[in-house]
Amino acid sequence: MTDQALNPAADVFELADVRRRIRAILIGSAGNLVEWYDFYAYTAFALYFDPAFFPQSDPVVQQLNAAVLFAATFLMRPLGGWLFGFIADHHGRRLSLTLSVVCMCFGSLIIAVTPTYASIGIAAPAILALARVIEGLSLGGEYGASATYLSEVADASHRGFYSSFQYVTLIGGQLTAIIVLLLLQKVFLTPEELKQWGWRIPFVIGALLAIFAAVMRRKLPETDAFEAAKKIARPSGSIRGLLGYPRELLLVVGLTAGGTAAFYTFTTYMQTFVKLSVGLSEDQTTLVIFGSLIFATLLQPLYGALSDRIGRKPLLIFFGVAGTLSTIPILTTLKATKSPVMAFLLICAAWIFVAGYTSINAIVKAELFPTRVRALGVGLPYAITVSVFGGTAPAIALSFKSLGHEDWFYYYLSGVIFLSLLIYSTMRDTKQASAMHRHE
Repeated sequence: MTDQALNPAADVFELADVRRRIRAILIGSAGNLVEWYDFYAYTAFALYFDPAFFPQSDPVVQQLNAAVLFAATFLMRPLGGWLFGFIADHHGRRLSLTLSVVCMCFGSLIIAVTPTYASIGIAAPAILALARVIEGLSLGGEYGASATYLSEVADASHRGFYSSFQYVTLIGGQLTAIIVLLLLQKVFLTPEELKQWGWRIPFVIGALLAIFAAVMRRKLPETDAFEAAKKIARPSGSIRGLLGYPRELLLVVGLTAGGTAAFYTFTTYMQTFVKLSVGLSEDQTTLVIFGSLIFATLLQPLYGALSDRIGRKPLLIFFGVAGTLSTIPILTTLKATKSPVMAFLLICAAWIFVAGYTSINAIVKAELFPTRVRALGVGLPYAITVSVFGGTAPAIALSFKSLGHEDWFYYYLSGVIFLSLLIYSTMRDTKQASAMHRHE
């Protein structure tokens, strides 16, 4: 007779533990989806509300618009990575996750209710700027806290699979924003109604979803790793404590640079590229991007589960090699095609190697750091690197395009991926040499 048959109580306990972990991962991931939906809703509906806040007749307001985008992307995300990383390492992952989504709720709610420029003048874009800064702060903090929570709440043999749901929900947030946009455009409202008041609806939805996510996150169990760390070491989560791990910090920067540049190219910039450079219609562009994002979403858990079997390093090297060699041919062929089907297949081909990074990047970073500095170690250097290499990718691509040398961007992206490949080839496989058990 087997041990399990002799001890059925052990089976019940194990099943309850699995259910507890899955529930925690689903709630944590759902909050991540809400945050990214709120953030992408701004981009998706900017065409409709920009004229109401940033009239071309006021040059000061136009400069403010540029400053908002700069602040949210380049300043607030690293600041959010530090702030919420400190809270997560010092006071707990659950509190940091809850405060992060509450912060996003405030940002969305402010956008939803702010009067237009015609009503209150320059105060309108100033308030909108504040809301966008709050959203940037929240988003900067969400990555490190959620990556840390998902990695710590998962069992050791399935960390890659469970942590991959961070990018499932990240991409899901963008898909949700597109769905809401399509429903309002095609089913419920006219273009004129969208411009007048309908653009406020997605932000109301985002605020309500964020409130729901915050309530659910308050009920999350704290991770065993954080509780264990509190017993044997004083919580750190400080910059001084983080500087004790310079090699790990540099690794986060190096392994993120190529991956985040590729991710933003094939998500944020790809919509512009397919429309302006390939020449597809607006509806064709939306369908191509929507379909490719669904394909990308399906790849994440598959690659995450594969990393649990073969390790993290092979997938990263696969991304680095394939990205270095394939980016230029894929983008060159994509620009030359006029077929929506071919455009879809080419973008999906890119996702086959990009997913080698996106699916496991969170767990790789979490496995580099001990518990007491993990959230800050994952979140802060990541946020800085995303601001430098990820958030700037569309701007760099458009700058090259304006110079008449759009293909220079293809070489730039391949070069950044190659630099990350050098890091992947020399770093240890974090699955075999994980710091998840270290609480000092």
